[in-house]
Amino acid sequence: MLAVTDRHGHPRPLVETVQAILDGGGCWIWFRDKDLEPDARRRLGTRVAECVRAMNGVLTIGGDVALARALGADGVHLGGGSGRAAIAAARAALGEAALIGVSAHAPREAATAAKAGADYVTLSPIYATASKPGYGPALGLKGITDSCGAGLPVVALGGLGPEAIGSCRAAGAAGFAIMGGLMRAEDPAGATRALLKAWSAAEAS
Repeated sequence: MLAVTDRHGHPRPLVETVQAILDGGGCWIWFRDKDLEPDARRRLGTRVAECVRAMNGVLTIGGDVALARALGADGVHLGGGSGRAAIAAARAALGEAALIGVSAHAPREAATAAKAGADYVTLSPIYATASKPGYGPALGLKGITDSCGAGLPVVALGGLGPEAIGSCRAAGAAGFAIMGGLMRAEDPAGATRALLKAWSAAEAS
């Protein structure tokens, strides 16, 4: 599970939400919050990184290779359309072991990211999402299946909850990403446990 941050999702401080997700069994955090000014983003990112590091989790930074390097993050998530040069530059800055992801919104974009050297793609939106209304069209399960033909892990994103996780896994998703469902949750730890339980049940079925 990839938990995507959004400090606007709840009045609770973002660091508290991240800690709750980690306490609930989540281990991969994508620090997004790209609307912050650089200094403020780095300060908040430092606190998020401390939480993730203390729990031996994995930290990905959205769209900022320099910040990812400064925070000692495990990788960076690049925007859609990022090509071979951008991916190579990120890997050179962060090391060969860095996890480089790219956003994709269609199977052909997943194929392009694979050829450019990405390690994984997030594919969105699988379903209509309250976090980004009107962001589409929704790709559905066929979008996952078609994107898996690119030959790299596909992380499903958009409009997902426990009831949809199993079908995404059955369609070939290597993982799933959640933003609003965790950021808006009154109990992020409980929400995390429910999502992970649904994913594990899909494996057993």
